[in-house]
Amino acid sequence: MKAKIKNTATAVALCLAATGGAAHAATIGDTSVKFTGYIKVDAMVSNYSDGTIASGSVGRDFYIPSLTPVGGFDEDPQFDAHIRTSRFRFATSTPTAEGDTINGVFELDFIVTSGGDERISNSYVPRVRHAYLTYKNWLVGQTWTTFMDVASLPESLDFIGTTDGITFGRQVMVRYTNGGLQLALENPESTITPFGGGSRITSDDNSVPDFVAAYTSKYDWGYVKVAGLLRQLSYDNAVGIDADETSFGVSVTGKYNLSNGDDIRFTFNTGKGLGRYSALNTVNGAVLTESGDLEAIDSTGYGIAYRHKWSEKARSSIMFSAFEADNDVSLTGLNTTESTYSTRVNYLYSPTKALTVGAEYAFAKREIEAGLEGDMNRFQVSAKYAF
Repeated sequence: MKAKIKNTATAVALCLAATGGAAHAATIGDTSVKFTGYIKVDAMVSNYSDGTIASGSVGRDFYIPSLTPVGGFDEDPQFDAHIRTSRFRFATSTPTAEGDTINGVFELDFIVTSGGDERISNSYVPRVRHAYLTYKNWLVGQTWTTFMDVASLPESLDFIGTTDGITFGRQVMVRYTNGGLQLALENPESTITPFGGGSRITSDDNSVPDFVAAYTSKYDWGYVKVAGLLRQLSYDNAVGIDADETSFGVSVTGKYNLSNGDDIRFTFNTGKGLGRYSALNTVNGAVLTESGDLEAIDSTGYGIAYRHKWSEKARSSIMFSAFEADNDVSLTGLNTTESTYSTRVNYLYSPTKALTVGAEYAFAKREIEAGLEGDMNRFQVSAKYAF
């Protein structure tokens, strides 16, 4: 179906309606539009050894290392069910008169947002995941940080899987790609621990963007990606603090394909002041000193996942990931996270390509600098329809 309609949203609606809502692609003028996504239903039972996670917390929807309770009391297991990771995606492609192509992506889901409570409506506000364009060697907009490697993510019912040992984040950037080389300037943000500990300070005082350089080497057996990060940590407030610190890190990730169709996926990151670039910001990038300076916090994360194919329709993954921080407790206090780790195993079955059901068991543990620790046991089942 072809139509020259100025209002793109109206055009897409008409294209879908013309086929009873079943269309995945349409043409609007010279632009082709694809609509894809999935509907995913998750149900889980979680048990914590040392406390609980409050109702409505994002930690009830998927695993976040820094939220595992420590130093509390054992409570009864909690049951949760949601559809919040369901998503939809529009992808466009427009040819130019010079023979090139401009591509665009706009994607939304419903997790990590507010909305109706579980009493009546279970309504959730959609959020933007990706919104970017590509032209020749350039990408401009919001997508996965270049320091991250999406292909190394394991097949997990959890939103991430090897969360403790991975970089996971999306942000606005301008990126240049040439073969396996990627160079990017990305939106900065500093997370800082107050002197002596306390609530996180999220500072938007950076004067320069984060810089990421990455190179991916492909082989017959798989690939390896090496990435480097250089950025500025900054904090400037009205009471006389004006501090900057340099942060840097390196990441090595990849995938090894075995001859029987199985694969091994691995992640490793380490650096000074990684903060939000490691384990979902389990520790901050820097801590304030008594004199008002910033001291970067060293951290290391790693993970490995083995995926086994039982048949063309069934497979399992077993995974382990860990995170460690080198905190100066004279600055951070004793309540900051020292280490976390998690392990999980699952079984997924796809009776047909578009439908997957599965079950997954996860165990996680967190320890803080005071020596207090706590663990989580979680059993999760999911059903996913991808279109």
